Amino acid sequence: MDVSIVVPLYNEEESLPELHAWIARVMKQNNFTYEVVFVDDGSTDRSWEVVCNLVAQFPEVRGIRFRRNYGKSAALNTGFEAVNGKVVITMDADLQDSPDEVPELVRMIREEKFDLVSGWKKKRYDNAVTKNLPSKLYNAATGWLSGVKLHDMNCGLKAYRREVVKSIEVYGEMHRYIPVIAKRAGFHKIGEKVVVHQARKYGVSKFGLERFVNGFLDLLSITFVSKFGKRPMHFFGLIGSLMFILGFLAAAWLGGAKLYHVFSGSTAPRVTESPWFYISLTSMIIGTQLFLAGFLGELIARSSSDRNTYLIEERVGYDGVA
Repeated sequence: MDVSIVVPLYNEEESLPELHAWIARVMKQNNFTYEVVFVDDGSTDRSWEVVCNLVAQFPEVRGIRFRRNYGKSAALNTGFEAVNGKVVITMDADLQDSPDEVPELVRMIREEKFDLVSGWKKKRYDNAVTKNLPSKLYNAATGWLSGVKLHDMNCGLKAYRREVVKSIEVYGEMHRYIPVIAKRAGFHKIGEKVVVHQARKYGVSKFGLERFVNGFLDLLSITFVSKFGKRPMHFFGLIGSLMFILGFLAAAWLGGAKLYHVFSGSTAPRVTESPWFYISLTSMIIGTQLFLAGFLGELIARSSSDRNTYLIEERVGYDGVA
């Protein structure tokens, strides 16, 4: 199979038939063998009914439905597990991503040998203050911390070699950082293509202002995991050891000063009257805690096999599955 298209969706009943017809037209024009995997992230409208109708009419359509809303990352991760195409395309279900971009994205994966190609919505129809400016700041910060330089890290329209999506896990809200996750997994040839940004035709955006806070926290998390996920002792142990040593040296200096005064016969102030005593004691305690955190992190990293499990209510369009 040439192409698999993964479409995560949440309450997008109006746009799904139009999106599928658009995808089918582009695939036919380019003679691609393909499948479309719709992942319903617990929609509360008629989205799943629409997906089932599409599956009944078109053999290339697949449907996966979550029992509840898990988020876009969960939908993408589950879609990645289900695909069979040599090139995997992701796009949003709201018609803001154009299927007309797919042939060129596929060409870049096939001929230019990119592992991943991310869309860049250079001209956007979003609000400049609430979306465009924060997006630019977010992309700049992500590029600086991760080393992956993209203008539009969070663009939903992306193309991947199949090996990439089968080698990574997308969890939490890490869909924003898939290029970073791919790079961490060893896929370094990451490209970018300017794509058309369509104005939203139906419904409203499903992401609120909380995405800015969540995005920043996820950026810190993915940066830390990328560097120290397999060796937490190198981070916590190093800082903890330095803090303990500095606290110990400060305490030793206070103790030495006390002994000097005692043996020299001069008046010696109480050690506990010095603020440095409490600073050194606190430093040693915190250093010990950080060291133990690194030690426990090493144990967890060596033994952890916890992969996220999402409760799928139904699958349609898959052989042997109702």
